[in-house]
Amino acid sequence: MFASALSDLWYGFGVAFEPQNFMWCFVGVLVGNMVGVLPGMGPLATISVLLPLTFGIKPVGAILMLSGVFYGAQYGGAICSILLNLPCHPPHAVTCLDGFPLTKQGRGGAALGITVLSSFVGASWGILEMIFLAPVLVKVALEFGPTEICSLMLLGLLAGSTLAKGSPLKGIAMTLLGLFLGIVGTDVETGSERFTFGIPNLLDGIELVGLALGLFGIAEFMKSVNQYSEVNTRYSKVGLRDLRPSRDELRRSIPAMLRGTVIGSLCSLIPGTGPTIASFISYAAEKKISKTPEKFGTGMIEGVACPEASTHSSVQGDFIPTMSLGIPGDAVMALILGALMIQGIVPGPQLIKEHPDIFWGLIASFWIGNVMLVLLNVPLIGLWVKLLMIPYKYLYPSALFFVAIGVYSTNNDMFQVGETVVVGLIGYLLLLLDFHPASILLGFVLGPRLEENFRRSLLVSRGDAMIFVERPISAFFLFLCVTLLAAQVYVRLRKPKALAALDNAEGNAVSTARPAE
Repeated sequence: MFASALSDLWYGFGVAFEPQNFMWCFVGVLVGNMVGVLPGMGPLATISVLLPLTFGIKPVGAILMLSGVFYGAQYGGAICSILLNLPCHPPHAVTCLDGFPLTKQGRGGAALGITVLSSFVGASWGILEMIFLAPVLVKVALEFGPTEICSLMLLGLLAGSTLAKGSPLKGIAMTLLGLFLGIVGTDVETGSERFTFGIPNLLDGIELVGLALGLFGIAEFMKSVNQYSEVNTRYSKVGLRDLRPSRDELRRSIPAMLRGTVIGSLCSLIPGTGPTIASFISYAAEKKISKTPEKFGTGMIEGVACPEASTHSSVQGDFIPTMSLGIPGDAVMALILGALMIQGIVPGPQLIKEHPDIFWGLIASFWIGNVMLVLLNVPLIGLWVKLLMIPYKYLYPSALFFVAIGVYSTNNDMFQVGETVVVGLIGYLLLLLDFHPASILLGFVLGPRLEENFRRSLLVSRGDAMIFVERPISAFFLFLCVTLLAAQVYVRLRKPKALAALDNAEGNAVSTARPAE
């Protein structure tokens, strides 16, 4: 298996180094690095805006670019957290705790150097996991029939909705809304119209591009446009020589980044956990085992190395269930799955066998992209900090203009532009009511596959629903669903304060920009 994996990886490097694919990988990580610096312009909104552009790109190049945006944004987010005390994205909120005190002590450059090293180590481990674990999962999944796939989809939906931030009930409600939106249109088996309300433009269903851009392009921008204050860049000047950590800092950081890598990789195997939870858990674990826990929060280099390694390990690991089983762990992965489906590619166990260029090209591009990010981050730090000086009153209208152009260009249809605006307004209303619309996208992407396999299962069993519990693998997945729900109830009842603190920290990270002291 080892020799086969290396041979496939070599083939993947050949695909990733093709000039066009290499260029799209570079574009993805550069854009991702840039948006990682900007509060509110996270990978979710950016991938939504870029989704229409992928229509004119070959599938491999499109996926490499979108994936590059995702992991590139994680590098950019760490810069603002350390230099400006500005947690642009939730996973980096915990990095501020020790990163900014280090900056005030004149060690911000060293913290950035350790961050780059931690990120590379964490990402590399995640890539190795994907190389060796994903093909094993695929071999197991190839034995699945429609019954097992249906139960697996249900598990993915529950995990994505109940483990997301905020109230699990609200997450489940948003998932159900996504399932409902997924059935709008014409039934492919009976030809009957479903919830089209006599509108011909809805016969083909709601477009994924319009839904994604409405929820994450318009709604998020409307929520964020008046929430940012001026950024103090007093401590942000860092030279190349400053990035080199001392021997003592390097010695203390290496064990911490290895522990963070392991925690991040374990979290990534649970759909819905995401890098934010991984970074908080790893920081808490590092503080717990430290001989000087009282110093955390005052500028401990371990407090930077551990969560950053955990974040990148988790981000890379998120691709494992997405690419091997077709189950997205979060909304970003759901969008990447949607991009595959737009290209006519069915995600799931057959992906590796039928489209090895996409799977192995993507894995190889991870390493290429991460090396690019290491090289890009050093000279571009100053530029990214200056980017924060652009007033948001100019930035957001420009983004909305490109949203409208992107939606219209998909089918040259003004109806879809109006549809996107309506979805955006509904999404904004949901955000104001503290409903996070990411679960809508999970339900929308997985819903049609759940319905298709549910119907097939009932056809096979001649309408007997007991088939879902009589087949062992399906019963196992259903057992996990029940366990997941029970665990959520237990945790919410026993640890309400800790969960509320985590939710508040995530919310603060994405909705406020704290001026540097």
